[in-house]
Amino acid sequence: GELVRKLKEEKAPQVDIDKAVAELKARKRVLEAKELALQPKDDIVDRVKMEDTLKRRFFYDQAFSIYGGVSGLYDFGPVGCALKNNIIQAWRQHFIQEEQILEIDCTMLTPEPVLKTSGHVDKFADFMVKDVKNGECFRADHLLKAHLQKLMSDKKCTAEKKAEMENVLTQLDNYGQQELADLFVNYNVKSPITGNDLSPPVSFNLMFKTSIGPGGNMPGYLRPETAQGIFLNFKRLLEFNQGKLPFAAAQIGNSFRNEISPRSGLIRVRYCKFPLSTEGYLGEVAPPFLLNHRQLQEVLSVTCQVVCRSTTNHDTASLGINVYVFCFFPSCFFPFQGVINNSVLGYFIGRIYLFLTKVGVSPEKLRFRQHMENEMAHYACDCWDAESKTSYGWIEIVGCADRSCYDLSCHARATKVPLIAEKPLKEPISFQNKPDSLEVKINVVQFEANKGAIGKAYKKDAKVVMEYLSMCDECYITEMEQLLNEKGEFTVETEGKTFKLTKDMVTVKRFQKTLHVEEIIPNVIEPSFGIGRIMYTVFEHTFHIREGDEQRTFFSFPAVVAPFKCSVLPLSQNQEFMPFVKELSEALTRNGISHKVDDSSGSIGRRYARTDEIGVAFGITIDFDTVNRTPHTATLRDRDSMRQIRAEISELPAIIRDLANGYLTWADVEAKYPQFEGQETGKKDTIEE
Repeated sequence: GELVRKLKEEKAPQVDIDKAVAELKARKRVLEAKELALQPKDDIVDRVKMEDTLKRRFFYDQAFSIYGGVSGLYDFGPVGCALKNNIIQAWRQHFIQEEQILEIDCTMLTPEPVLKTSGHVDKFADFMVKDVKNGECFRADHLLKAHLQKLMSDKKCTAEKKAEMENVLTQLDNYGQQELADLFVNYNVKSPITGNDLSPPVSFNLMFKTSIGPGGNMPGYLRPETAQGIFLNFKRLLEFNQGKLPFAAAQIGNSFRNEISPRSGLIRVRYCKFPLSTEGYLGEVAPPFLLNHRQLQEVLSVTCQVVCRSTTNHDTASLGINVYVFCFFPSCFFPFQGVINNSVLGYFIGRIYLFLTKVGVSPEKLRFRQHMENEMAHYACDCWDAESKTSYGWIEIVGCADRSCYDLSCHARATKVPLIAEKPLKEPISFQNKPDSLEVKINVVQFEANKGAIGKAYKKDAKVVMEYLSMCDECYITEMEQLLNEKGEFTVETEGKTFKLTKDMVTVKRFQKTLHVEEIIPNVIEPSFGIGRIMYTVFEHTFHIREGDEQRTFFSFPAVVAPFKCSVLPLSQNQEFMPFVKELSEALTRNGISHKVDDSSGSIGRRYARTDEIGVAFGITIDFDTVNRTPHTATLRDRDSMRQIRAEISELPAIIRDLANGYLTWADVEAKYPQFEGQETGKKDTIEE
């Protein structure tokens, strides 16, 4: 790599550069082959062969490749696009339709004040180090991990040192800036490409900045997540839902992250980070989906690997969800006997598990890991990742966060628009808890502003400050009260300005009153899915090589997400087959079944191999028995087992439709129809039955 860069810098002849690039690629292939040989047998995936298949059959490829490509940007080809759309459709069926979720579609451009309020401008960042000589950037935690793994693989590494480094790796996501800097010094981490020294870790904001409008006066960003649009439309969604809680909202779309050093194909890209988001469960009492018997029983039966914050062991456990009617989801957690301490969060984790295994993720290579305290996003009070085991190690493919009421409270304070739901009370609620009384004691906390002191200090901005203070919730007030007691002051930011408030300007007031309407700020559970990472996981978990033939590879995609549900293959180019091919193609289209007709001149075996290679689930073959016998029949082949049955042409579209939708299994089909062992008639035979 260093030689290639040097040649480019020196403007060497293109032939020399091409030769060096070819040598670099050859060495990378050798290295990948060695890494593959060191993997446990049950985890072996021939990544080189798989990625060759993906590129050759144009599942996806690097964007702008004829201009040299851009790291972290990819284009999907016809097969990859079909697979992606089918996964999205399965997601929409599994979540939006089955859970009766409200779907919206929000703009990808976001004004800066929105993301300033949400915390992304200040906190959406990773630590980065730079090569001090050539300026090349690396993500600090990834570089440290790779360096320690290299040291641990050295035969001279002692058991004590290896245990020390394993402990560092376990806690890697928990380290702050200074701790990372110390580790880089302690382990003498250098640039992996040049061997040069590295700068100390610095925080790098991952958002793409832009300006909205021709004047450049309104800064904005490409959205880093799809959640904010849902939070900002909370009032409209609540109104659409007739003012009732609980409800859920979702959207599907691109979000953008300016990755420091994008690598590993679809796993780490600069766009589509979380394109599928069930952003927000907004609830009050027992959610409808927890009372849905069929789905609830499915979730209760889920058993999977879990890694809790308090341990690094991979335990296999039931999610252990307790379901019962509970009050005011926004304001409390619930007694819970399982691993996860929130019933709604646990329910969604179970549903995520069922979805991922449905679309092709191997259950044996799937786990849920709880975030460490310092690893969690600034908005989360608990978070679990669905992680899949790949040739790159364990990678996050879905995040499921308990965002509590963080976002709605922040946006309400910033805009002075109350983002709340109202619940009419049958009887007034007072704030005295008397024996044998239906009245309930509730603490009410508010800021009490000294108008004179604030007016004197901030003059025309005093009204802005007081409006901001009037919108603050109890949690925020309690935090600021602590700062007042400890430091005698705190600061607030509103309308792009910062104001310092002291004890003589504001106090905290606790009082009692009777209400006829209760105001609720809902909590939010946010499952967020990365389509690129899910696709890559499915590629690895479903990639196979035919036993006895190293050249025949195939993807065993589940039929529900397969790019094409079936192929239609005439045995040869004999024109007698063409009317049946046309008839079948039209019938499949009417039934909404995606299919691929291959009437090329290759042998039937070669054409089977071509369709298997792109994961086509089933294959229909038109042969001479189709032409010569009545009623007309054709063979139906299963991709994975390569077994075939024979059925009437008129029945085949419905069979494939039911197989693709999961209503039938291949075993069901084999039990009903005769197995095909070979055609019984030839070109000149005609038999009527």
